[in-house]
Amino acid sequence: MHTALRHGLPLAALALALSLGGTAQAADNQIVLGASVQLTGPIANTGRYYRDAYELAINQINRKGGVTVGGKKYTLALKIYDNQSDVNLSVRQYTQLVSQDKVNFLLGPFASNFALADSAVSEKYQTPMVQGGGASDQIFSRGFKYVFGTLAPASDYFGSTIKMFKQLKPEPAKVALLYADDSFDVSVAKGTRPMLKGANLNTVLDERYSSNTSDFNTLLSQIKSKQADAVLVAGHETEILNFIRQAKSLNVSPKLYSFTVGVPSEDFRKALGKDAEYAFGMTAWLPNAALKDDWFGDAAQFAKAWGAQYRYEPDYHAASGVADVEAIVKAIEKAGTLEPKAVRNALAASDFNSLYGHIKFADNGQIHLDQTVIQVQNDKPAAVFDGSKFLQEPKYPMPDWSKR
Repeated sequence: MHTALRHGLPLAALALALSLGGTAQAADNQIVLGASVQLTGPIANTGRYYRDAYELAINQINRKGGVTVGGKKYTLALKIYDNQSDVNLSVRQYTQLVSQDKVNFLLGPFASNFALADSAVSEKYQTPMVQGGGASDQIFSRGFKYVFGTLAPASDYFGSTIKMFKQLKPEPAKVALLYADDSFDVSVAKGTRPMLKGANLNTVLDERYSSNTSDFNTLLSQIKSKQADAVLVAGHETEILNFIRQAKSLNVSPKLYSFTVGVPSEDFRKALGKDAEYAFGMTAWLPNAALKDDWFGDAAQFAKAWGAQYRYEPDYHAASGVADVEAIVKAIEKAGTLEPKAVRNALAASDFNSLYGHIKFADNGQIHLDQTVIQVQNDKPAAVFDGSKFLQEPKYPMPDWSKR
């Protein structure tokens, strides 16, 4: 597992500023972006994607000449705190970033429950925040004007998967829906229910579980007794790992499992080894050379640069984090000023191509990107369905655990 220690980051909630000058104080020619990210604690393994994305994007933009504002050149700097996977600490740190550290603009944390709480700080202080770590519809349903998100709505995460169900042979007859009790997963479930109903699929189990739970035995026993053909699970990576391991131990073998997280992640596949095979997931991003930007060239070049720098593969978390920085830079240059309201208005009018995809925020501040269904095949995530057609043959039905 990659942790904060990989970069020599301290375990305490300590601020770092990463800039060409290597100083924690903003110079006259610096634009300081602030963030609080999970560098330690239970969800640090995903939180580090955002720290790494912000670093890589800022360094690349600085190498390419920095940011031009009204004819003056600026470099970017990053001031980042470790929220230790604690929401309350994260809110305090974002408050400090704006009120004491006086950063210019904000980048987001990972996870919807963090983005939900932290964006209230950006709204209170009218400091724009662009975040690619929270997809919950709840974040964008409050009428806030200063938070922008580069993840597609959580309510549509299983949309492409359900469309795929209708084209599978045999079509799944009975579906189980499980979801954690946090903001993101509740939004996923809320959006999934009407899609299942609209597809005339029979939901035989619809159950919420506690976030960070490690015991899925009761839910797995219900899946088995109700003879579910397809199981949809919305949760975080550690939960999904526990779910799969226990499914194997209990030999619970529906025709397919699909998960909101994990499948795109190299660490997830390494943690499970061969047991990750056949798992379905989804992603709004793949390192396609057709996705181009002004700084890295294209998504394939970005993925190569990421691997060389960090020694692990980027996924959509990484790409969305880079897009957050790019969106702020584009807005600053378009506004021609560092005045927060002007940059906020420029963000609202964003319309550009990034290595992550087309960045154009809806009126509520959230982006829309289609989810591609992926499946672990031969230890790699394979793109199998794009929402309308198969891109390659899925491995379906999943074989019984006892016969693998």
